[in-house]
This record gives sequence, structure tokens and C-alpha cells, in this order.
Amino acid sequence: QVQLVESGGGLVQAGGSLRLSCAASGRSINNVNMGWFRQAPGKEREFVAGFTWTSIETYVVSVRGRFTISRDNAKNTVYLQMSKLKPEDTAVYYCALRDKYATVYDYWGQGTQVTVSS
Repeated sequence: QVQLVESGGGLVQAGGSLRLSCAASGRSINNVNMGWFRQAPGKEREFVAGFTWTSIETYVVSVRGRFTISRDNAKNTVYLQMSKLKPEDTAVYYCALRDKYATVYDYWGQGTQVTVSS
């Protein structure tokens, strides 16, 4: 059974930084697609960053140059380093796993709240 557990959210002032973690169990992250998503109140969930099983990284335009996705295969953990945070980054952040050739993300974490104050 695949489980994803996010941590690292919190309250931060605009311009600050946070690092989110997503610890995976039940599946190695070494050969799957991983993504970070977020959902702000009243808005649809959006893709933020991810990497494919071939290690290609992608980012939504609004976070490029500010957020970095990375992984530690030994810890089976994915990270999202967020810097220069803006109030519009406030959301619940979720990590998700998509199997190698799958077209949808089948496994999701419970989410972690990120609040950026102005």
C-alpha cells in the first residue's frame, strides 16, 4: 500500500522560505513520477512542480526560479524547497505519485498548509 506523508508547512512572512517533505512508503520513488500540487481556498487544485521517472523536472510558471523539487532516494522522500514566498502561494500543498506509465496521479498525501503573510 502506497502512503505519502507531507510535512514542513507553516506560517511564513512574504519573502521567506519553507521546505516541504513528502515521505513515501510502499513504493520506491526511484522509478515513478512525483508531483507537488496546491489548492488555495475557493480555487482548483493546480500542479506546482514535479519530476518524471526519467528525472525531467517541470514547474508551473508562477514558481519558476523560486521553487525547487528534489528527492533523496535513500530516504524515499521528495522535497519542495520554496523561497521568495508570496501571499499568493498560500495553499494546502499535496504530494502525489504517478506510476511510471500511468496518465493520472493515483496516490496522494493528506496535505500540509502553507500560509504566507504579507
